[in-house]
Amino acid sequence: MSRIEHCFEQLKADNKKALIPYITAGDPTPSYTVELMHALVESGADILEIGMPFSDPMADGPVIQLACERALAAGMTIRKVLEIIAEFRQVNQQTPVVLMGYLNPIEFFGYQAFSDAAKEAGVDGILLVDLTPEEATDVVECFRSNSIDLIYLLSPTTTPARAKKICDLASGYVYYVSVKGVTGSATLDVDSVASHVQSLREITSLPIGVGFGIRDAQTAHAVSQCSDGVIVGSVLVNAIAQAKESSQDQVADALRSILSPMRSEMDK
Repeated sequence: MSRIEHCFEQLKADNKKALIPYITAGDPTPSYTVELMHALVESGADILEIGMPFSDPMADGPVIQLACERALAAGMTIRKVLEIIAEFRQVNQQTPVVLMGYLNPIEFFGYQAFSDAAKEAGVDGILLVDLTPEEATDVVECFRSNSIDLIYLLSPTTTPARAKKICDLASGYVYYVSVKGVTGSATLDVDSVASHVQSLREITSLPIGVGFGIRDAQTAHAVSQCSDGVIVGSVLVNAIAQAKESSQDQVADALRSILSPMRSEMDK
């Protein structure tokens, strides 16, 4: 059983939902990321999504675009992302880690070579935003060979037929994008989210995580009532941006101040 599968099974047994924070590797500086990951776990994170910085993150809004710019300017590379995960694994062997990013750097690295290196580092899943199901067959096999879950995005505009095709390829969990737009955009309509999630449950038994537009503890609680996981990104990355000139401990405290109340509200 994978770490991701075990995580969701344990949460279900405890009648809890997954809290899945996202930060960009290397933001604001590579030396901070491992400790920020530990701070997120201490604040109640069940699964970590770690962004692989890319120069053209087209699915992301300005907050995460700027985080990618800061990380790249600080010297982050795909190999350094994997080194960060390996360092995190020296202390934490339990928390699933999902890498999130774009296809181009992985294609340049080599799919099988990247999969092998990710497995060695301790990666559990990968979400490639611009990998379409029509082009995914060979890529899926590369990651399956190392028991790395390939996680897919589904949006409000995904047709039922396409959603079924995507879910049949996916493993670990599926990521439902709750709004039309980029990360950090729009106001969340929880009733609409609940309706779409219910429709997805009719075509997949995979856990469903919901992300985009979750900014506070109240929204996290509301989304947790209809989903299996709450994915939180831009509000955390924005906190890092505001505290980027501060010490590592101060940046970690800024993340804790956002995530801990979400965990508390979700557990009520």
